[in-house]
Amino acid sequence: MTEPSSDIAAHIAELRRVIGYHGYRYQVLDDPVISDAAYDTMVRELMELEQAYPELKTADSPTNRVGGAPLERFEKVIHPTPMLSLDNAFSPAEVLAWYERVTRLLPAPAAPGEAMQTDHTDFVVEPKIDGLSISLLYQDGVLVRGATRGDGYTGEDVTSNLRTIPAIPLHVPLDPQAPLAAPPLLEVRGEIFLPIDAFNTLNAQRQAQGEKLYANPRNTAAGAVRQLDPAITASRPLTFIAYYIGVTPNQGLSIPLRSQWEVLQTLRTLGFPTNATNRLCSTIEEAIQAAQEFFRLRQSLNYQADGAVIKVNSLALQQELGIVGRAPRWAIAYKPPSEEAVTRLERIAVNVGRTGVLTPFAILEPVRISGVTVTNATLHNEDYIRDKDIRAGDWVVVKRAGEVIPQVLGPIIERRPPEGLPEWHMPTHCPVCGEPVERDPAEAATYCVNDQCPAQLVRLVEHFAGRGAMDVEGLGEKLAAQLVGTGLVHNVADIYRLTKEDLLPLEGFAEKKAVACLAGIEVSKTRPLARLIYALGIRHVGSTIAELLASQFVSLEALMAASEVDLQHIGGLGPKIAHSIAAYASREANREVIAALKAAGVLSSAVSPVQPAASNALDGLSFVITGTLPTLSRQAATDLIKSHGGRVGDAVSKKTDYLLAGEQAGSKLDKAHRLGVPILDEADLRALIQQRSAG
Repeated sequence: MTEPSSDIAAHIAELRRVIGYHGYRYQVLDDPVISDAAYDTMVRELMELEQAYPELKTADSPTNRVGGAPLERFEKVIHPTPMLSLDNAFSPAEVLAWYERVTRLLPAPAAPGEAMQTDHTDFVVEPKIDGLSISLLYQDGVLVRGATRGDGYTGEDVTSNLRTIPAIPLHVPLDPQAPLAAPPLLEVRGEIFLPIDAFNTLNAQRQAQGEKLYANPRNTAAGAVRQLDPAITASRPLTFIAYYIGVTPNQGLSIPLRSQWEVLQTLRTLGFPTNATNRLCSTIEEAIQAAQEFFRLRQSLNYQADGAVIKVNSLALQQELGIVGRAPRWAIAYKPPSEEAVTRLERIAVNVGRTGVLTPFAILEPVRISGVTVTNATLHNEDYIRDKDIRAGDWVVVKRAGEVIPQVLGPIIERRPPEGLPEWHMPTHCPVCGEPVERDPAEAATYCVNDQCPAQLVRLVEHFAGRGAMDVEGLGEKLAAQLVGTGLVHNVADIYRLTKEDLLPLEGFAEKKAVACLAGIEVSKTRPLARLIYALGIRHVGSTIAELLASQFVSLEALMAASEVDLQHIGGLGPKIAHSIAAYASREANREVIAALKAAGVLSSAVSPVQPAASNALDGLSFVITGTLPTLSRQAATDLIKSHGGRVGDAVSKKTDYLLAGEQAGSKLDKAHRLGVPILDEADLRALIQQRSAG
């Protein structure tokens, strides 16, 4: 083996330094100065050099982020100081009561009548991110160990996994111009979490592949960190926020730390991401107000948080206050009104979906959660009920967070009657049509296999007409049930045979509404092929797979003629999806529906003759849409922007170029104002397209 020259060693060291610096600008400062492609090129060069000269590879190399060899088990780690839990407060009164307890324990003023010292009323408010708490240990600036919280005293060594997370520095400080040198020993604590947009993307991919969906971002992040194979962790878009320096905070640091606020600034200077919504408050009243402001904003943020932590700012006072039990006296977790409640599960019912999936749900004694009366909650599937041992008659914990459907978290076993309650089993026959059901052994799903099941047809019609599919204005769940129940619709193609005379006798219909509904049906005939494929409701074919299929086949007829083998040869299409599409195409009833759709004038080719000529007027611009627009549906606005080269995202960020806002715009509009993102209405968007096309 050729010995590496000093020039090669120096070049490798410089590559590591530069890559680390640009990672710091991206992850911590959110201010990259080079492109992703340039960054990737440097990483690839470093990887090739380390492969050629493995003796020059170090533990803090950025190439370690791809994940190492799988582990057989996790080693136990004893934390240098306990990773404590927090006491909770659920109202301003409870926070003030905590504050009064704190002030009673602090030194009295120097003289009678003298005001309390300023640092007694100095607080830091930090979001309480719902993730996985970890401890990072650095020796001479190099990450040597990462551990989970565990029971607070003993955790698990997950160093190999944590090295794969880009937001965790492998060495500190990352910025060569930082005023701090690396201390001999540094323990940093923080939270690993999965951003909400990344979680939604991950679940969308799994849904498209027919795989079981993840329950929530917190559990998904925790599961990813505790994988024995670091490559699996590396495949999850996890990130990290730091909030605490452990061991002895001032050990080896050239700048003495006197407050939690200085701790946060020091963490950022060393290269650790900190939360941009942290606040320094001079009084407890300001701290309560800051926490409440965060409660109002948290639904618009890209992470889950179950409250805010209020901390005494002075480290000296923190030391003096100490801990009681397993919680520090100097901090309190202030949480919004409970999003969980306890109620009785009266019975378990089953809903039949558009693909025939039987989904159990709980019928509850009405209970108020976050100001809303909840009577039903999801139970996910048969395996979930069995794993949680949920039974009709149980007292259960129910959770409702934001706009998420309420779900049963589990039973309170201690409140179950001594004689017990009967276990629940999935019905052997469809509760709607009475036909036998089947469970797919590869899934946690049970299906009604009767294609003529009325419940499936109602859900399919609703799906077919829904947004993202054919987007038929005015055709929702209620009308779908009416159309199927009255016998006007026996399959989705029958929608295009409806007349005004058919609609007028239906409840809630008059001349104007009937005409508008028929106009919406007529407009839907021109939807792109991808949306028609998705609208058909083929099992395992979501919108992403539908886009892929539309790019491979010139027409719906060509797709239906493809064999299962042909479909399996398409990149990104697994055998399960290929089998599902082929099975759909093999059924005579489905082929008749497709022929009827074509006869009705529904566009089934890959190119729409009425689609406006595309331009690049919006090339390079990123948009987010919120609210109700005057003439465009959300999907139509998205199509318009994309047809002119623009991109449409789900969440407002600093990288969003424009927010397209209509009436009843919500939290996205507030966030756009805070970030200074320009706001357009529908007329502004059309003017922008015209202006840039002309220019």
